[in-house]
Amino acid sequence: MSSSLVSKWRTRLGALMSRLRRKYALRKGREPKSDSSPTVGEASRAHAGGIGAELLGGSQPSEAAPLVVEDRRKGEGGVPAVVAVDDLLIDAFEARASDVHIEDHAEGLRVRYRIDGILKDVEPPPSELRAAVLARLRVIGGLDLAERRRPQDGRMRIRFKDRHVDVRISTVPILHGESVVLRVLDPIERAELDELGLNSDDLTRLTEVISRPHGMVLTTGPGGSGKSTTLHAIVQRLSTGEEKILTIEDPVEYDIHGVCQVSVNEKAGLTFATLLRSLVRQDPDVLLVGEIRDDETADIATHAALTGHLVLSTLHTTDSVSSLPRLVDLGVPDYLVVHTLEAVLAQRLVRVVCTSCAEEADFRDEEIKALGKGAEGLSRGLQGVGCGECQGIGYRDRTGLYELLVINEELRDAFMERQSRRELRAIALQHGMRTLRDDGIAKIHAGVTTPAEVLRVT
Repeated sequence: MSSSLVSKWRTRLGALMSRLRRKYALRKGREPKSDSSPTVGEASRAHAGGIGAELLGGSQPSEAAPLVVEDRRKGEGGVPAVVAVDDLLIDAFEARASDVHIEDHAEGLRVRYRIDGILKDVEPPPSELRAAVLARLRVIGGLDLAERRRPQDGRMRIRFKDRHVDVRISTVPILHGESVVLRVLDPIERAELDELGLNSDDLTRLTEVISRPHGMVLTTGPGGSGKSTTLHAIVQRLSTGEEKILTIEDPVEYDIHGVCQVSVNEKAGLTFATLLRSLVRQDPDVLLVGEIRDDETADIATHAALTGHLVLSTLHTTDSVSSLPRLVDLGVPDYLVVHTLEAVLAQRLVRVVCTSCAEEADFRDEEIKALGKGAEGLSRGLQGVGCGECQGIGYRDRTGLYELLVINEELRDAFMERQSRRELRAIALQHGMRTLRDDGIAKIHAGVTTPAEVLRVT
């Protein structure tokens, strides 16, 4: 073989190896060594439906350099997709939205904000920007632009005015594109334990329970009922610097000063159960477990509570009394339940009447009748008529309805005797437990909320 032919094949082989190295570097998320090669962000954007980098406005922000959103609606101009996404985020933050829903339908994008628990439609970006807007959200959320067949989760930190706001992003493929949901984790929304809406008696009893050195305290309710907020408020109340507090969360939503927080990562094998098994060896005083969802987690948590730790967690039950049989369903022996469980706090969230437009009005007879016992004297009360402060809704902010069950000896004996849930509930009521409905009726009397809201959640 002639030397010229050998040299020719060497050149071709070298070029092929160079291309393979660049492709491998891009897949691993590294910059190729060659200055002329595209960056990871450029390669991903070029692959995402032909959308160029000029439409997306740069790559995702890092933890050290959060994304800064700017209000360009006064005519300063900017990249259209970037302006559209910035406007969506600014409007969501100013409206106190907890979630932003962006859905790709055949006729265009549909955008909704969840404000005080209720979804509200808002003006979507122009239809010609739908692909660019979705791609921009993927870029700043750190998602793979080329992957559209599988759900993805990401996170971003955004600088808005004088604070940093964390936003979780979740994408799911749907019929005509994808559904993107942004969960807004605004630090100003965090509340202290005495700001959650607990009545004075329940607050005193709960404070006494969480001051005990060991045992288990549960919060229960459906998703979005404020359980994690309550647990974080309890942790902040307990955190004095003289104790070791560890949390396991999926994921970590708010950074709590002085507390060691661990995020679940099931892909890496870090489940609630495996993390809890490791954390009990960290000499903790207080353990917060984001959710007891399986028998292994329930078993480790109850044994941790039995061996000198205060364990805080959540459970999905409709009321407080149902938590006792639910733990047995998860494989915890009944004797362990009664010896470790100290209290259960069931809760719901209701909207608060807007104080700027509240007026005395008659309640509907059918609503009063549906509320049942305790609502007989209600006929009039405060209702919001709608104003600029509440965006015409009549409600602004939310508060909790609570049902606090403190476990006592009579309840323990009744549970061990296999008495029914109705009998257990009757014992709890005899010892001063106020039901969710009763707490709601009390808040109607106080002018905090309305019969319609209480009936909606209880």
